[in-house]
Amino acid sequence: MSTVSVFAAAGSWIESDAVAQCHQVAALDGMLHVAGMPDLHPGKGAPIGAAMSSTVLYPFLVGSDIGCGIAVFPIRLKRAVPEKLAARFPDLDVPLDPSAAGDGIPAGYVDGLGTVGRGNHFVELARVDTVAAPEHADRLGLAAGGLVLIVHSGSRGLGERILRAHTEAHGAGPAPDPAAYLTAHDEAVRWGSLNRRLMAARVADALGAEPADPIVDECHNSVEVRDGVYLHRKGAARGDGRDVLVAGTRGTRSYLVAGHAGPEANHSVAHGAGRKMSRADALRRGRAKHTVEELRRTPVGSLVVCGDRQLLFEEAPTAYKRIEQVVADLVDHGLATPIATTVPLVTYKTAHNGSARRR
Repeated sequence: MSTVSVFAAAGSWIESDAVAQCHQVAALDGMLHVAGMPDLHPGKGAPIGAAMSSTVLYPFLVGSDIGCGIAVFPIRLKRAVPEKLAARFPDLDVPLDPSAAGDGIPAGYVDGLGTVGRGNHFVELARVDTVAAPEHADRLGLAAGGLVLIVHSGSRGLGERILRAHTEAHGAGPAPDPAAYLTAHDEAVRWGSLNRRLMAARVADALGAEPADPIVDECHNSVEVRDGVYLHRKGAARGDGRDVLVAGTRGTRSYLVAGHAGPEANHSVAHGAGRKMSRADALRRGRAKHTVEELRRTPVGSLVVCGDRQLLFEEAPTAYKRIEQVVADLVDHGLATPIATTVPLVTYKTAHNGSARRR
């Protein structure tokens, strides 16, 4: 019989609908264990913030944004004035010419190459604020006051195409040919990683800095074969000896952690603060409390580049759980050790040019 564990304190914000979804998933054929992270919240048909092991591969448990993840890149700038830097961010809604990516684009997929997408995706210039574990920070080349680019995006239309091909034939059922799905899945994971690198290079170039390789790059929508079973992650990052950026919001800190999660947590850690409001609720409540201009400058003094007014409200910091509690739950359950915190300076969601459209 399959089991469910939720790694959150009794006082943490975990919706009952999300826990119910964990138990619904646990009832699927072949399921072994469902681990809910402290950022657990309801998704479309399956929980977000969960790692799920099974003898059967279920593509819908990974979702359409296969390979979505967060990468962290060091960046050197002479001065970091948010107002000046925000104006220099490139338009990351405009795709790159495929030749800019060189040879070997995964799956040969070029649509949306070098773009960030919508939803909770972002590119952020941030400052390292506090260092909690100097030995880990030194290993990563980080120091308080240093600057990093944080890039959160995935496989764009490629992952959606892969899931659609499955669901049109099999719905929410298992993959009839797991090997074929995994081949396509792995291409999308590589595409997402390449996309994050391309965006970081675009931003570094626009800000007058040299592009750098990532010091962290972990996806949180994936499936892997581990110990002979399929380990699905939806909004959960690999936590077995990995460094992971657990994203806060555009108005709060984020936490870089060293993951050391074991089998009870399906070797996984949280990927972010996790929503506590639906997009509809965030839009309705936000419009009653805030103006657009208020949301473009955050409580920590950072700026938000976002030409989509609806997205500004949907992704307001108040729509998310407290990142401090999420990280505290990871620590209290022995899943991760905090390395450092980052504070946003500029967060890019979509261009200010008025031409932004949903993709």
